[in-house]
Amino acid sequence: MIYLKTEEEINLIKVSAQLLGKAHAEVATWVKPGVTTGKLDAVAEEYIRDNGGVPSFKGFNKFPASLCISVNEVVVHGIPGGYVLKEGDIVSIDCGVKLNGYHSDSAYTYPVGEVSKEVMNLLTTTKKSLYRGIEQAVDGLRIGDIGHAVQSFVEDRGYTVVRELVGHGVGRDLHEAPEVPNYGKRGKGIRLREGMVLAIEPMINLGAKAVVQERDGWTIRTNDKKYSAHFEHTVVVRKGKAEILTTFDYIEKVTANTSLMVEVQ
Repeated sequence: MIYLKTEEEINLIKVSAQLLGKAHAEVATWVKPGVTTGKLDAVAEEYIRDNGGVPSFKGFNKFPASLCISVNEVVVHGIPGGYVLKEGDIVSIDCGVKLNGYHSDSAYTYPVGEVSKEVMNLLTTTKKSLYRGIEQAVDGLRIGDIGHAVQSFVEDRGYTVVRELVGHGVGRDLHEAPEVPNYGKRGKGIRLREGMVLAIEPMINLGAKAVVQERDGWTIRTNDKKYSAHFEHTVVVRKGKAEILTTFDYIEKVTANTSLMVEVQ
């Protein structure tokens, strides 16, 4: 069942998304060599709860943390803990917030200190592909149009799309129908209708597309152990042009003129 959201519900998700964006920015100030992923998680949880929200991920299917923190070859669902960030790492921070009964969901991948040009190009391309997908989240188009836009953009540049993990609907539940793959064919799949709220989240690999799950039951990494990047926005399908409900603005005020900035020209 796909739930179309009312304008009132969309506004509630937008309020949740503002808190989420600010929580991301709080975490961004701590993304630097020498900081543990567990510290980042603690910063996020404290900020979200202090501002009246609930971390969407904590306890979801027994996930033990507020953030999914995925370093280097980890694609998604990395569990925060004692890992110490070091120069040259990349770290994907995926966060969800529940506020006033509604979830929002977004992710951002940061370079830690100086990274190679090859790795920075992966981050930039993945971020750009997110917006290519969002451009297709328009009433009357189809789910396959979103996936095709992401897939064609990154594959034309030599990267690969993870197939086992997809975006999803968002609302009263963190994960709702429909699934939103990052690959697909134009004109195929469920027809998009105004009021659908979707988390679009390209997960793009520097090497091959194959992934494996670690023994913890959560962590997904690339099979070839090459780096993977992940960016995500929660958006609402509109007529003519999608509306982005989450925001990177707070992150990018913090990261402007620092090595953490991932620019999209």
